[in-house]
Amino acid sequence: MMKILLIEDEASVVSLVKRGLSENGLEVSVAMDGATGQQMVAEQSFDVIILDIMLPDTNGIQVCKNLRQKGTETPILMLTALGSTENIVTGLNSGADDYLVKPFKLTELVARIRALDRRNNRAVKNGQQDQQQVLRIADLELNLATRQAQRSNTVINLTSTEYRLLEFFMKNTNRVLSRMEILENVWEIDFNLGTNVVDVYVNYLRRKIDKDFEPRLIHTMIGMGYIMKEQAA
Repeated sequence: MMKILLIEDEASVVSLVKRGLSENGLEVSVAMDGATGQQMVAEQSFDVIILDIMLPDTNGIQVCKNLRQKGTETPILMLTALGSTENIVTGLNSGADDYLVKPFKLTELVARIRALDRRNNRAVKNGQQDQQQVLRIADLELNLATRQAQRSNTVINLTSTEYRLLEFFMKNTNRVLSRMEILENVWEIDFNLGTNVVDVYVNYLRRKIDKDFEPRLIHTMIGMGYIMKEQAA
């Protein structure tokens, strides 16, 4: 049974999430503040961590940073009532793997949890298979063994979701990728979430690999999706 840690102080959200996830066959442990949550992670093993940004003792951004600095590799799904791109980017940059804006549908939460767990398990299984493999386009390189990207000899730090998105783009260069296709392959969700999650991540990835470099590699194909190629769209 998949074990979930919910770090959330709002009683109504705790009740809703715990009941809903339990009904879907998931085992849920709860921490009502950041300090307790971090202690539980240190003492127990979890498959996915659901982390609220607004906590009574410290914010979830700092909790996420602390967990990553201590070497925690468990996938983290961040909950936020602040849906602006800036707030989302801050959460992702702290080490979160995904985000969900309140209020959310329980079906979407369950889908994202299962997708995070599948991706995490797949990454472990594929670790040896990807050794020595390096993807390249123009002066951008992605090492699949070290999961490190660099462009013009400049190392680019990526969150795990950004890494998967870049890997998918680089394995499909010169091909138009629809938002639905990206959702299915990067998030492993086979239905439209009704959110702009793909656009948020593509824009954030652009800031890291395209903003300060030439030529631009990620291009928007209006009405169709995105394409990675050296030539201008």
